[in-house]
Amino acid sequence: MKKGKVYLVGAGPGDPGLITLKGLKALSRAQVVIYDYLANPRLLSHVPESAEKIYVGKKGGHHTLSQEGINRLLVEKALEGKTVVRLKGGDPFVFGRGGEEIEALLEHDIPFEVVPGVTSAFAAPAYAGIPVTHRRFTSTLALVTGHEAEGKKESAIDWEALSRIGTLIFLMGMKNLPRICENLLRYGRAPETPVAVVQWGATPRQRVATGTLSTIVEEVQRAGLSAPAIILVGEVARLREKFRWFDNRPLFGRRVMVTRTREQASRLTEALEALGAEVLEIPTIKIVPPESFKPLDQALKCLEKFDWLIFTSQNAVRFFRERLFALRKDVRALAQVRLAVIGAATGKALREIGLFPDLLPREYRAEGLIEAFSREDLRGKKILLPRAEEAREILPESLRKMGAEVEVVPAYRTVLPEESRKLLEEALSRGIDLVTFTSSSTARNFFRLLGDRELPEEVLLASIGPVTSATLRELGHPPHIEAREYTIPGLVEAIRKYFA
Repeated sequence: MKKGKVYLVGAGPGDPGLITLKGLKALSRAQVVIYDYLANPRLLSHVPESAEKIYVGKKGGHHTLSQEGINRLLVEKALEGKTVVRLKGGDPFVFGRGGEEIEALLEHDIPFEVVPGVTSAFAAPAYAGIPVTHRRFTSTLALVTGHEAEGKKESAIDWEALSRIGTLIFLMGMKNLPRICENLLRYGRAPETPVAVVQWGATPRQRVATGTLSTIVEEVQRAGLSAPAIILVGEVARLREKFRWFDNRPLFGRRVMVTRTREQASRLTEALEALGAEVLEIPTIKIVPPESFKPLDQALKCLEKFDWLIFTSQNAVRFFRERLFALRKDVRALAQVRLAVIGAATGKALREIGLFPDLLPREYRAEGLIEAFSREDLRGKKILLPRAEEAREILPESLRKMGAEVEVVPAYRTVLPEESRKLLEEALSRGIDLVTFTSSSTARNFFRLLGDRELPEEVLLASIGPVTSATLRELGHPPHIEAREYTIPGLVEAIRKYFA
């Protein structure tokens, strides 16, 4: 059997945006992914659904699988002829035991590639506002393991040499912090030397304690910091308060739940993360094809009979386009049809397929479209409305009252993703500050998934607009935040203002 290939990929320090393009490419082609505790699970969204995902994390001394076991697993999967990605937190070669894994692969003549990653040794200080070198402070830097291999009778660390280096960065050293400070002081480092300890660096859970060699142990205990963390010793630590940029953003430390579909969550997630939030994506709706495409296909075969085509969601645009192409038609079939959209996001989806809307309401909801159409003469006009199987009837009914002939065809369905039930339970057990709702469907399904469980009183609810807010009130959970502009940017801005 042909041997597979192993990619040792550095996942970066925690922020999923810090993985390299080459690392993402390897993940997108993986048949097996073997990942660590410190590799952000969000990166698994780039892996094919058919890929086998194996967790081998090590946390607090508990090993899911020993290093020897991980080595054997890599060899076993590669010998099955599979493309294997070994996803390691930080960089594979910076105290990541990547060298040992390669030695195991070489024993079996298995091809491999190494994709470097951003090491937490540099990223955690950077996200804490500390440059590891600075011309005014130091031009020397050392990376040191704070946890040497078990069984060593004597430390291999030259503490006397280290005491003369400007910036020292210790990885995996939290348990040994008192000993690290004692050794540096013993070999001549000044007691007032600044020290910073960064826990969960480059993630929304980041916490920082600062002090000196003589006080940092006490400061860390007071702050309640623990592993995973890096320890930075040196004058550059004084720059933190001046250079802070990550952990002083408006939503930093807030846990926000996004309830959009998995495919549509990224834009909202990225905007909230840019403001410092820790985002948990719990899809409460899944978009699937309708029971039958026959009504939509029949309408598409005679588009020339319609005067108007109305899209009330991005999903309607997507399914309309897919069925149009499936029937071997393209945008030329719409040459005589005028186009209307419910809002800016739907208009953008339309422009992405080379079409510009003729009508965009000032208010991004059905009532806004109705008001916009009230200025048109619709008597005898034929309107096609492809939309979700279940939707509000106010739009087609109002257009018919204006004299139009409205044909409503199902383009897609929204269903409850049962797999999110467990994800929701786990997320609530960790604690949530805010839940966002971008449609009535996300609101209804969220509370269906919640079942008999009570939503904690301190959890805030944010709505994208009046229709979604009305649904939340019907469910007995009035929103605390409502967007003034009924768009994703409008929702994000409303959340930002609330917490500001």
